[in-house]
Amino acid sequence: MRHEPRLLGFRLRLNPINERRYWNFRNNRRGYWSLHIFVLVFVLSLFAEFIANERPLLVSYDGQLYFPVLVGYPETEFGGFFPTDTDYHDPFVRELIEENGWILWPPIPYSYNTIVRDLGTPAPSPPTWQNLLGTDDQARDVLARVIYGFRISV
Repeated sequence: MRHEPRLLGFRLRLNPINERRYWNFRNNRRGYWSLHIFVLVFVLSLFAEFIANERPLLVSYDGQLYFPVLVGYPETEFGGFFPTDTDYHDPFVRELIEENGWILWPPIPYSYNTIVRDLGTPAPSPPTWQNLLGTDDQARDVLARVIYGFRISV
């Protein structure tokens, strides 16, 4: 005997035609699992700024917490010289912050338009642990571009 269709634990009341369509889709394993994968990737793409971003998620400096992923801070906030937005990939700025605190980076520390400056080979480079899908011809991280691009294309 078939169970009644459910969505998020709630019983769906469908007319007989739609119930048959539902069970046909549910019995199509490839389609059913493709929907699950699509929803998972879509939800991940909604949080792209927290997965792939050139700004840290969290910075602790002199006992204070900063959230650069949400707010732009000037370099002078961390002991730098310029009142412009902080470039957290700059070795001087990193050293200033790490002397008096720590930095929590997203899993992919590059945004869709960030140029990766410390490549071991000329761009486009093959996949490495630093760039899981490699870089394109302009030295931008391909995985970060795929994550942001998926959100735009959907």
